[in-house]
Amino acid sequence: MSDWFTIDHIDKDTHIISEYRHWEETHCYLLVGTERALLIDTGLGICNIYGEVRKLTDKPVTAVATHIHWDHIGGHKYFPDFYAHEEELNWLSGEFPLTMEQIRGMVVDRCDLPEGYDVNNYEFFQGTPTRVLKDNDSIDIGGRILRVLHTPGHSPGHMCFYEKERGYLFTGDLVYKDTLFAYYPSTDPTAYLASLERVAALPVKQVFPAHHSLDIGPEILLRMRDAFRQLKAEGKLHHGGGTFDYGDWAVWL
Repeated sequence: MSDWFTIDHIDKDTHIISEYRHWEETHCYLLVGTERALLIDTGLGICNIYGEVRKLTDKPVTAVATHIHWDHIGGHKYFPDFYAHEEELNWLSGEFPLTMEQIRGMVVDRCDLPEGYDVNNYEFFQGTPTRVLKDNDSIDIGGRILRVLHTPGHSPGHMCFYEKERGYLFTGDLVYKDTLFAYYPSTDPTAYLASLERVAALPVKQVFPAHHSLDIGPEILLRMRDAFRQLKAEGKLHHGGGTFDYGDWAVWL
C-alpha cells in the first residue's frame, strides 16, 4: 500500500497528497503553520493518509473537508480534530442521500485497489466536528491564515479556502479540469454560478483543485464564470440542462 499516495510540494510548508490510482485522482493539501497543520480533504480512506502526513510534519493536525463526500472525508477517521461546514452536519450523522452500497460501488469504480483490499469493510465517515465553520471564518495555523469561503453549488456546504498572503485558492470540487458535477439533487447550478462569481473576483495567484490535473491557472476561474453566465443567459443553467464541453473542462447539469 506504500505506493497508494503520491506526494508533491508546492512550497516548503505546503504539500499535495494525491490518490492517482483511483479515477477521481483526489488531491489533499497539507498546510503547515508555526503552531499546527491543516489538512484540506483526507481522500478516499482506502489507505492510511495519517502515515503520509506524519512524514511531512510532526505538528498537531486539523482536518477540514471542502465538502462531505466520501472521496474527501475517507481519512477523517485518523483525525479526531476536524472542522465541517454548518450546512452539511447532517451528512456526518446518518443523513447522506446515498446508500453504503452505492458509495462502495463508486469507491472501487475504475480503481487500482491495493492487493487484499476488501471494499465490504469500507465505511462512510460519521462524526462530530470540533469546530463548525461558516462563511468568512478564519483558520489560523500560526503564521498562516485561511479564509473560509462558503461556495455551494456542487454541494450545500461546499467550501473553498483562500490564503490571501500567498494567493493560494483551494477549490475542492468547485473548480478543476474535467467534468464538473452539478446534476444530482444535492447540487444547485444557480448557486454554482454565484460561487464562481465570488472566487473569480479574488486576486488568486495559484489554484489548487481537489481532482485531476494540477496544471491549472487562475484564468480558468474567469472562463468558468463566463461559461456559467452564458448558460444562465441561454436558459440552460438548471438540472437536466445537459452536458457542456469547454475543451479542458466540462459541466454536467
